[in-house]
Formats: sequence, structure tokens, C-alpha cells
Amino acid sequence: MGASVGQFTADGAGNLTGSQTTSENGVIVAQTYTGTYSVAKNCTGNLTVDFTGGGSATAYFVFDNGKKGAQVIQTDEPQVLTGFLVAQGTGTCGLPGKKQTFALNVSGFGVGVGPVAAVGQITLSGTGTLSGKATNNINGTATQNAVVTGTYTENADCTGTAQVTLSGFPTSNYSFVVVNSGKEILLVETDSDTVVSGTMQQ
Repeated sequence: MGASVGQFTADGAGNLTGSQTTSENGVIVAQTYTGTYSVAKNCTGNLTVDFTGGGSATAYFVFDNGKKGAQVIQTDEPQVLTGFLVAQGTGTCGLPGKKQTFALNVSGFGVGVGPVAAVGQITLSGTGTLSGKATNNINGTATQNAVVTGTYTENADCTGTAQVTLSGFPTSNYSFVVVNSGKEILLVETDSDTVVSGTMQQ
């Protein structure tokens, strides 16, 4: 089982470059890649990426949201992985000094723990701290309205990291990418023995 969050640039001529943070069965790996893509007139397409250091992946995709996003499925056997793409948009990234509130939804599993999920409301201070409340479920046991605190760093290229503490649980670490002109954040947990990912949306 795996989960990834990353960022890539397509040049409009069939070439792409990118990077991502991947959790593969709880092993965290930072990857960079180059690749090619093609798009048909019906807004479907195919892509292939070659990872720095070895390995490759192929996928089929279908554009959605007025070509501002896509639904993706990996086509390499025996993989069974799906995901989605969201355009970064024109928002300004970095710490804006402006408070923003997001709805959080993350899920996945912890090795030796079982399925995990959380939904909550998180406020980013604009100066590097976060706060909120979340209801989580750890292998079938739910905790409602737990206090969330933490810190985050958002880079000028719209990538970043966050350290999040849910009351009563150890601190979790995340890598994220800001998309949709700052209205959405895609994230993956970077703690070993976890495969957890999700979104934060305004």
C-alpha cells in the first residue's frame, strides 16, 4: 500500500519533471523524476515517469474540473493505485501573515495499528502555527473533538512541512503541497510505519 504527494510541471509539449514524497508500506522516500505525457482530443491521456536512481511508472488519466485537474490510475502490473491531480493555480505561497481555516480529511493505516482516519477543522495562523479540533478513528475506536496544535512551514514554491499534535497522541509529521490557488492543501504523513494521506480544503 502506498501514498504520495508531490508537484510536477508539464511543459505543454509532452514532457514533465517533478518530485514527490512517497510512503510505501510505511517506508518514506523522497523521489524526483522526469517523464512524458500525451493527451487525446477527448481529454484522456497517458503518462510515463522515470525516477532518479531507477524505476518507472505509467498511468492513464482523465481531465476534470475544466482541465484544472485529473483522475489518475497507475497501469503497471501488479499495482492497484489511483489518485488525482489538482492545478496549483495562481495563489501566492509562503507564510502570508493571514489566518485561514480549512476542513481536514486524512486516512490510511499504521503498521501494527490498523486503519486510521481523522476529520477536523484546522486554522493556519499565517505565521507558522496551527490549531483546531478533530475527530479521529484509530482501528475502530473514535475520539471526538480532540484538540489539535502544531507548526508548519510553507515555502515560496507551494511545498511545505507540518508537525501536528492531536491531544492524547504522539506528534505526526507531514509533507504538503498547496494547490487550487491556495484553497486546498494535499498532504502525506512522513512518519515511518504509516501510510496516511488526505486533503485540507477551504
